[in-house]
Amino acid sequence: MNAPWKPAGLGTREPFAAYVCDDTTVETLRPLAAELGWSVDKVHKGGLRNAVQSLSVSASPQILFVDLAESGDPLNDINALAEVCEPGTVVIAAGQVNDVRLYRDLIASGIQDYLLKPLHPDAMREAFVHAQTMLNAPKLAEVSADRPHCAIAVIGTRGGVGASTIATSIAWLTSEKEKRSTALLDLDVHFGTGALTLDLEPGRGLTDAIENPSRIDGLFIERAMVKASENLAVLSAEAPINQPLMTDGTAFFQLQEEMRAAFEATVVDLPRAMLVQYPHLISDIQAAVVVTELTLASARDTIRILSWLKTHAPQTHVTLVANRVHASGQLEISRKDFEGSIERKLDFLVSFDQKLAAQAAKLGKPLAEAGKTSKTIAPIVDLTRHVLSAGEELVATDKVGKPAKGKSLIGGFSSLMSKRAKK
Repeated sequence: MNAPWKPAGLGTREPFAAYVCDDTTVETLRPLAAELGWSVDKVHKGGLRNAVQSLSVSASPQILFVDLAESGDPLNDINALAEVCEPGTVVIAAGQVNDVRLYRDLIASGIQDYLLKPLHPDAMREAFVHAQTMLNAPKLAEVSADRPHCAIAVIGTRGGVGASTIATSIAWLTSEKEKRSTALLDLDVHFGTGALTLDLEPGRGLTDAIENPSRIDGLFIERAMVKASENLAVLSAEAPINQPLMTDGTAFFQLQEEMRAAFEATVVDLPRAMLVQYPHLISDIQAAVVVTELTLASARDTIRILSWLKTHAPQTHVTLVANRVHASGQLEISRKDFEGSIERKLDFLVSFDQKLAAQAAKLGKPLAEAGKTSKTIAPIVDLTRHVLSAGEELVATDKVGKPAKGKSLIGGFSSLMSKRAKK
């Protein structure tokens, strides 16, 4: 349905089809179809049920209009439509139920728009024109076909260090500044803020995946992910806190697999507890960003997490970021003492900017977008470019069989930094 990317073969389908419930809607739709150059014969009677039956045995159109007026359970019926609808189809629905929650649930399920009946020709025309604009946008795959997929994990050493803030900013910068189709996967299932930071409803995609991993495929990813922009889609959750996480991690691994096939970059907001419980999640990650702060507790946990990554993910390039860094007189531990205790240099420092953080929260935007002209954002921009470059280099060296087995990339990076420091 409403995919965050544009699959191949879309141009060979019919441009339009509609399945409506009543003659009034037919009479409203046909003149509009003719005006837009579509065949009026593609306006069918029968509503959503007829649409599901027809599309189960025939190719999906580029733009699909479905009437939910006779549907007893619109959300479940739309999900049934998603099972037979091919990726890339833009779905516009109409119905008689004027309910904000239903509207949000339908949008989260993957449709492009929901119109209230009785239908107004101008509103329908606007919806169709917007759908055409989406379909005619440049294919993302053509922009950077030679760039390998880059998977980035963002891990906080402690709660509150701002790992999710860094993750959403990296995802936004990757999609907007680097022009890559990007997936943000927030694996804090109960308390994740990935969708919240982007002012989005998280939907049920992630919880559905956990409950039924066998359903995860390209079509599921297309339907479950919530679009933040043309290049950025989010999979997040707000699972009830009275429901424990019952999974062996298979769903998370499969989600990463499907995202690699559908996007040019994946940013995984990976809580440290998930890292310990499901260590296989880091196996195919090229770059890990460890977010810490200059405190005694964070120094201790930074040492433990870096040691864990060195042992369990030697193939992963690790970047260490100190976030929320206050003025020197307000630090619990100085930078020099912190680096001495962890026996490693910090790669990036991000200053604490309370005013910018509050503004970003009010606007419902990631920190990097809200503070485009702020000096606070400069290290995050550099960080994003750094991890993308490191990820690409690792993919390239992996293809030629390097680095040698048993060699730690963390040690190699530290050595490189030492050489630069001497120069």
